[in-house]
Amino acid sequence: IRFLPFSIPSCAVFSHFPSAFLFSWDILFLLDSSGSVSNYEFSHLLQFTASLLQPFSLGRGHVRVGLLQVDTSPKLEFGLDVHSDQESLQNALRRVRQLQGDTNTEAALRVAQRLLRETEGLPKVLLWLTDGVQPGDVDQPMSELKAEGVSVLAVSTVHANYQVLQRAVTPPLESHLYSVDIEDIEIITEDLREAIISMSERLRVAHVTSHSAVLQWRPLLSAASGYYDLQYKSLWWTGSDARRILPGDSSWVELTNLHPDTTYTASLRPESNQRLFNTLSVNFTTLSAVLSPTVVSVSDAGPRQILVTWGSLQPAQVQRYTVEYGAIPSGPVHTVTLHGQQNSTILTGLEPGTQYLVTVSALHVNGRERAMSVRACTKEGVFSICLCLCFCLSLVPHFRSFASVG
Repeated sequence: IRFLPFSIPSCAVFSHFPSAFLFSWDILFLLDSSGSVSNYEFSHLLQFTASLLQPFSLGRGHVRVGLLQVDTSPKLEFGLDVHSDQESLQNALRRVRQLQGDTNTEAALRVAQRLLRETEGLPKVLLWLTDGVQPGDVDQPMSELKAEGVSVLAVSTVHANYQVLQRAVTPPLESHLYSVDIEDIEIITEDLREAIISMSERLRVAHVTSHSAVLQWRPLLSAASGYYDLQYKSLWWTGSDARRILPGDSSWVELTNLHPDTTYTASLRPESNQRLFNTLSVNFTTLSAVLSPTVVSVSDAGPRQILVTWGSLQPAQVQRYTVEYGAIPSGPVHTVTLHGQQNSTILTGLEPGTQYLVTVSALHVNGRERAMSVRACTKEGVFSICLCLCFCLSLVPHFRSFASVG
């Protein structure tokens, strides 16, 4: 983390990176627009954003930029596909107005997850601009974003909660976390821009399953200028690495026949007789062979209530659980959404002497969904299980008709 002195004069420095701005990636700005940020600070954060982005080529195939404001309710100022030229983007930034509500960062991060999850195969960056005052419970959503391959960077004014910011950002802290007086914020422009650009130089995990992984990288060679030497192995394996030689025009590779629930390390070395390149590396963990939930059970939790539990917990793989329940055959469907680290909930307000269908579904980080269901009956003051019918679904629809269950 960098603590920058208050007395350094502001300056806007633009370096020229001839090829860097031809890379493709998505940047979502998370801008603190709450009442704890003064108007003066907010205007400087917007000016800083405009300065930071000015050299980039925008649009599909280049850099896509979105702006999400943090407030009582998050506001998407503009999405990633809106601006394809600098004039349009700069004008949009000049029109942004501060909301001045509460600092509900957690709600904004849930919106950010949905926006960045829609992008496939591109490096994704979340840049958090904040005063750091009472940001809320951001640890879990930030961890989920990073688990999905999003690189998190943060810029804060000097009265921030540094421990929260340190947990939030993607290492290394020295280039991804900045603390600066708002009047001097322009002096970090070049360093932060270089940090964003350097992310495109990395080996990325674009997709992972229980037995495979797809690695991607920015093309550094051509078919005529060299080749890539790829080596990978599990961290517990003491033998030699698996090795593959890839043509110079490659930009991705799929590793297959991997073991489930295993951490691997991979390195990619570009070989060329024209210049030297740094070796790219990444660690990743394959998914478990069995996706949660594998079991769902219900028990008595008191009058007109049902305690629903499920397993096994897979917090690194499950984004969220959804519990749907309704009276059979045609009662209204109620929904409860829970974090991926939770494995139980109490359903209340149930009718006595009524049969219910309870479905627990898990949305996994790879986009797959798995669900299991159980039937239960309630009686006045007494709870009994009258029938247990479980079934597993992969890639099930988000809407289920309870009337279809006999």
